[in-house]
Amino acid sequence: MTIAFIGAGNMAGSLIRGLKTSGTPAGHIVAADPAQAQLNALANLGIKTTTDNAVAVDTADIVVLAIKPQITGSVLQQLPPLKRHQLVISIVAGIDMRSLQDWLPNEQPIVRCMPNTPALLGAGITGLFANSSVNDAQRQEAQDILNGVGSSVWVAEETQLDAVTAVSGSGPAYYFLLMESMVASARALGLDADTSRKLVAETARGAALMACEPDADPATLRRNVTSPGGTTEAALNVMQEQGLPTTVENALKAAKDRAEALALEFGSDA
Repeated sequence: MTIAFIGAGNMAGSLIRGLKTSGTPAGHIVAADPAQAQLNALANLGIKTTTDNAVAVDTADIVVLAIKPQITGSVLQQLPPLKRHQLVISIVAGIDMRSLQDWLPNEQPIVRCMPNTPALLGAGITGLFANSSVNDAQRQEAQDILNGVGSSVWVAEETQLDAVTAVSGSGPAYYFLLMESMVASARALGLDADTSRKLVAETARGAALMACEPDADPATLRRNVTSPGGTTEAALNVMQEQGLPTTVENALKAAKDRAEALALEFGSDA
C-alpha cells in the first residue's frame, strides 16, 4: 500500500512518523509540498518527496489531504482525476464533505477527519466520518493511520464533526487557558513561576490519566476528591456560583457555530 500526503506540515509529519512506527515502510510513503523546506524537514524519515502533487498521487492507494482550507479547492481541481479505488483522507479543517465531493470525481471514497494538536506528540484524538463510497477495509485503513497519532472515534453524521471540532479540536486551548489562569493565581498566592507551572502541569497530567481510565466518569471523580466542607468544595462552589458550566457550554457552542461558518467560507460555493 502506498500513501501520498498532499502537504508536508507538522500534522503530516506526525502521521508519517506514526505510520513508520506501526510498520509502514518509508518507501511506501510520499509527501508533496511546493515548499522544499517543508520536504527537507521530513528527509530524515527516509520517505519519498516531491513538489509535484500529480506525481505523488499517481500510484497512491491512499491520498491524505494535509493542506490549508483556503487552497484546498484549487489544489484538488488541479490534480489529475483520481481513480475509483483511491481513498482520500482529509484532515483539512473547515472543508465539508460536500465541497470535497464537488472537487473530486464522482463516488470517490472520502474519509473526513478532525484531529487535534496533541497528535503532534502521539496523544491526539480524532473524529472520523466516511462517505457512502468508503468500504469497510478503507474505514479500517483510515482509522489505522489516525490511530498512529493517538486514538479515534467514528461519528454517524457529518454534522457531528462540528461538535468534535468544538470539543476536542479546539479543546486543548481551553485546558491551556485554565492552566494559564491557575499558574497566574498560584503566583498571586506566593509561589514562584517554576513551581507554579510544574504544580499546574503535573496536576493536569495526573487528572487526565485518571479520567482516561476505563469506565472513568468525570463527575464521579470530582465527587471522590471533594470532601464536604473542605478546600476543594470551597473552590468548586465559587466556580459553580460564577457560572463555569454555562461558560463552557456557551464556548463550545460558539466553536461549533464557527466550524459551520468556516465550511461556508472555504467550501465549493465560496
